Amino acid sequence: MNLSVYSCSWFRKYFTVFKCCNLLLLVHINSGQACPLENKHIEITVNGHALVTEFAANLDSHMCGLAFRHILPADQGMLFAYAQDQIIGFWMKNTFIPLSIAFLDVDGEILEIHNMDPNDPTHRYISRLPVRYALEVNQGWFDKNGVVIGDRAVFDLDAGPEVFRYDRAGK
Repeated sequence: MNLSVYSCSWFRKYFTVFKCCNLLLLVHINSGQACPLENKHIEITVNGHALVTEFAANLDSHMCGLAFRHILPADQGMLFAYAQDQIIGFWMKNTFIPLSIAFLDVDGEILEIHNMDPNDPTHRYISRLPVRYALEVNQGWFDKNGVVIGDRAVFDLDAGPEVFRYDRAGK
């Protein structure tokens, strides 16, 4: 048996398996499943307009947010809650959907609205004041529905243990 032929044949088989594994990994990442999190859904009403939102219920949900998704259905979004009022910041790393974000106080009053650009993934959108919530929606949703600073988002978060709000220490 010629050793160089054997090595070459083994290498080709190994390389083929390696390529297949990498292809499967890329398909998985690009399919929008890189953050396969099961988030609780809650309904929010702003200015009489209903939104179904995913509730970022744990640190992983906060970190993942709407990253790796290519579609956010109309009248849907994501609500992030914090244990206490604080300055918070968001960015668009690995986020492909143009989004708008509203920063809300503890009573749900909208203090700021920003349009976020997925083509500028390093730009930070930071609240000017301490806030309790952030609400992400498709870009233009606030304008389309006449939602402005000073409007109030109405929602009911259960006080139960399944509603997880972490503080700055990640607790």
